[in-house]
This record gives sequence, structure tokens and C-alpha cells, in this order.
Amino acid sequence: MYAPVAGGAGRARAGDRGLIGPYVVLRPLDDERSGAPVPEQRYIGRSADGDRTVLIGVPLPGADPGRFLAEAEASRYLLGPWAAPAAELSAPGDTPWHARPYLPAIPLPAALALYGGPLPERTVRALGAALVETLIVGHGQGLAHAGVSPAAVLLAADGPRLTCFGAVRAAAEDGTPRSGLPGLESGSLPPEQAGGGRPHPMGDVYALGATLAYAATGYTVPEREELPAALRTVITGCLSRDPASRPRPAEVLDALSPLAGDGARAPVPGAAAAAGPPPPATVLDAAGHPAGRAAATLGPGWLPGRLIAALARQSADVLAATLPLPPAAHQD
Repeated sequence: MYAPVAGGAGRARAGDRGLIGPYVVLRPLDDERSGAPVPEQRYIGRSADGDRTVLIGVPLPGADPGRFLAEAEASRYLLGPWAAPAAELSAPGDTPWHARPYLPAIPLPAALALYGGPLPERTVRALGAALVETLIVGHGQGLAHAGVSPAAVLLAADGPRLTCFGAVRAAAEDGTPRSGLPGLESGSLPPEQAGGGRPHPMGDVYALGATLAYAATGYTVPEREELPAALRTVITGCLSRDPASRPRPAEVLDALSPLAGDGARAPVPGAAAAAGPPPPATVLDAAGHPAGRAAATLGPGWLPGRLIAALARQSADVLAATLPLPPAAHQD
């Protein structure tokens, strides 16, 4: 369940000001008090010249650095406005890290704590529509995300960002049981992947259902009656233990963001086995802005005011953060 978190992402401590690659660490992104497993250690950092602010990820202690970097490299090819691909990776042989441009964002577990409980249904619907569109695009590229979880979702003012691509694959090789491994949230880990199965797109659907359940109730695997009535069918369908019984991502999008003139259509159990291509996902308008169905749900008010205020505070704190002065030059 969500846990109280004062101030959201946590203040930087004196020991936080280290270097990761070329970046000075300003503060951690995640607050350990949230209690939510995070597949990687995440920090907000700034280049030594002060020109670039980034979100940095490094592997958890004991994690395989090769698998971590392989998944970060693969994420660079992700498309869609709500994806968060790595933009920069450590050089071969260096301590592993990856980075992407910073934008003010709050991890989903911290957002529930700041809000004081489960998020409004409108927010959950918009969140789900954006996440499933991102999965549809990735699946069209032949990529299973294999890392959807509450901590993987960052909430920004203009919409969510899906991070932690490949966290399940990075945690352990296929064929190795993954249940209970550090960084993996057990409730959002698909049963077939917990046992060591190869991640596949329908596993992403299970993890998406668990993440939306968390946003709506504070639990990744709640009782059916705890879910909002309007979201009950789609979320419980996603959480089916049988991958063939889960709805296809396009059906989840239909249920969360129905087309104009349509009623909210619940996914049909077992329809994932049916053939046929999914409908188009997010497209861009002439100005290059998202113009898909998820974008239509992310208008003013999609994120509660309390979280908008927290984003503004984070942005102000990061902007005001100062880099340590370099050592004084030796005077002869």
C-alpha cells in the first residue's frame, strides 16, 4: 500500500553530492520511505558546467551491469510521447549508468503519498491510456517493456512517463525464478515471469493492470470490490493469471479512452487470442504535439492540484540547487 512521504522525492543529503559519470548528483528522485521497490537507483543530476540537468539511473547493488546496460541501450529505440528512453549511456568499462533529460516528475508511489491516498478516477484513466498507448507502440516495434510497475511510472504535468524498460530481464535471465528479487514489485510481476518465463507483451498487460490498481486503490492486487466500479472490469481482466485471458492492449485503450460517440467498452475475456492488428496509437499533430486518444485525456485538471504544486516545488528546488565549488587552484 502507499506509505506517507513528506515532501515527495526527498531532499538531497550532504552525502548525495557525488559524481555519476560527468554529472553531479543534486538529489535522489525516489524516497526510500515510500516502501515501493525500484528497479534501479535514480538521481537528478547536473553537468559540471551547469548547462544540462538529467535524470540518472544506476543499477542496484549486486545487479548484473551488462544486462542493465543492454536494456538501457534497447530503450533508446522506444517511440511515443510517454516513453522515457535513455539518451546517454556510460562508456564501455566505466561504472554503469544511463541518463535522460530531466523534467519535473514524481514517481507514482510518492504521488499517492503526497495526495493522501488513491488517485481520482479521471487521473487513473488518463494514466492508463497514456501507458497502454506506449505499450502498443513498443509492441509494434517488437519490444515487450518488461518493467511496468508503480515505481516505473513518473507523473509530469503534461502526462506520465514510463521508465525502467527491461527491469525484469535485467533482474535475471530467462529460466531463473524472479519472484522476490530486489527491485521487482511482486504484485506487478506477471506470474509467468515470476517463474522465470520470457517476458512477452501480454505480461505487460498484467503489469499495467497492477499499476492501475495501485493508482486507484494503493494496492497492486486489491480485492475486486476495492476497485472503482467503472474500472473494475478492465483492471481485473488485465490481472488474469492466464495470459490468453487478458485483454489486448487495444481493448484496454478502448475501455479507458473510448472513441467519440462510443460508450466505455469493457474488454472481452479471452479476446487476446483473436487475430487482427491493433488500431493506431498516439500520433502527432502538425506542430509535433501528441494528438492521440491518450493526449485527449491529459487536458487541464488531469493531475490533482496538490501534485501540480509538488511538481512546482521540485522544479524550484532543482533550479535553485548549486553545484559544489571546484577545489581552489594550488597557489605557488
